[in-house]
Amino acid sequence: MSQWVVAKFGGTSMATIESMSQCADVVISKQANIVLVSATSGTTNQLVELADVASRGDMHKANLILEAIEERHTQMLLETKPGARAMEKLRTYVRELKTVAKGCALLKECSPKAYDALMSQGELLSSTIFTSLLKSKTDKDVYWFDSRNVIATDNQHGKARPQLDQIKSNCQSIFQDAGVLYVGQGFIGQGPNGITTTLGRGGSDYSAALVAEGIGADILQIWTDVPGMATTDPRICPDAQSIDELSVKEASEMATFGAKILHPSSLAPAIRQDIPVFVGSTFEPEKAGTTITDDVSAHPLIRAVTLRNNQTLIITSNPDMLSASGFLKRIFTVFDNYEISIDAITTSEISVAVTIDQSEFPTGEKAEQFITELEALGQVKIEKNMSLIAIVGNNLHQTPGVGGQIFNSLENINVRMITHGASSHNFCIIVDEAQAKQAVKQLHENLI
Repeated sequence: MSQWVVAKFGGTSMATIESMSQCADVVISKQANIVLVSATSGTTNQLVELADVASRGDMHKANLILEAIEERHTQMLLETKPGARAMEKLRTYVRELKTVAKGCALLKECSPKAYDALMSQGELLSSTIFTSLLKSKTDKDVYWFDSRNVIATDNQHGKARPQLDQIKSNCQSIFQDAGVLYVGQGFIGQGPNGITTTLGRGGSDYSAALVAEGIGADILQIWTDVPGMATTDPRICPDAQSIDELSVKEASEMATFGAKILHPSSLAPAIRQDIPVFVGSTFEPEKAGTTITDDVSAHPLIRAVTLRNNQTLIITSNPDMLSASGFLKRIFTVFDNYEISIDAITTSEISVAVTIDQSEFPTGEKAEQFITELEALGQVKIEKNMSLIAIVGNNLHQTPGVGGQIFNSLENINVRMITHGASSHNFCIIVDEAQAKQAVKQLHENLI
């Protein structure tokens, strides 16, 4: 019986024709039959800049960015010796990109709808090139598909919510032959009105997991520039150890609290369908990588130390909170009204402290309104440039002495906040960003 293998390749894997060629070899050797790719490395950043300069009416600078994107992708496609259809498809996406950018410049505004239209072009361009390259390397039928016809979402631009039932139906309609090699795009989707949406920065992993869930895949492969997950960021601790296997709960905690290899949402669809996830390196595919499944051979007390920077600590205090009911609900209602996701929380008799990712904090007039609404509930203190460090493991809330080991490792670090007990798999601390790397080094050295 044929297997469905869904593979996703990130931006660094799509950086050059040489790296794309390595990806193609991986696809063939690992027998993947549904492939989703990110934009070529650096392109999304160029598109973000394009949206910014176009919205300010600066078409001179916008045209320079457009020319650079067009020249790079055209040259890459030419190196694959493409057919006429592939070249015309690339030109079509470049024309669309120019049209949207010009519209933004004329209006001096980049609406959420226009922003998603701009951002989507990176994946459409890279998948066109990669499809042409794959066709030159395999005798299999290679079919390019538009992920917008698969990833059905709501109309929330920038961070659209997937419509799972429709995605499943779309997958079963489009992916009918496991002997065909299907190539599409991560990150992008389509709302019920037919307008392009995106799943948010880093959403390519999520796209692949949604497709894996929709087709009932046998395995989901995430191919990146490092050979699997490690006990911490090797750039901070050179002695970080590779992890051969992770439980789903461990991996979920690591992704949520800073392990950048996986998008925090990416595991959820795989968990729902009990689909194993493999994380490996495009550039070192022979290495073991990391397999994520519910069936692991070991459950160590401490598995990893993760770091998540750009955190904001928000403390709301009110003496009237003492013995009063409903105070937490009123605070959380404010966060909910502004669709702000909370990472960690702790409370005292008269205060509630939460951390959020800085990207979640409202901007402009909305920021002022948000703070005003919180101040109606009590005194508000906001501390930026904080970091969230998570010690990830097993049975942390039931093992005596864990807290002592952690704090003995941090005797020269000022810990601003602690969350522990809500999960048996993590112990989280908040520190100033300036001390975060040193804290990670000390924790990793002493605990792992």
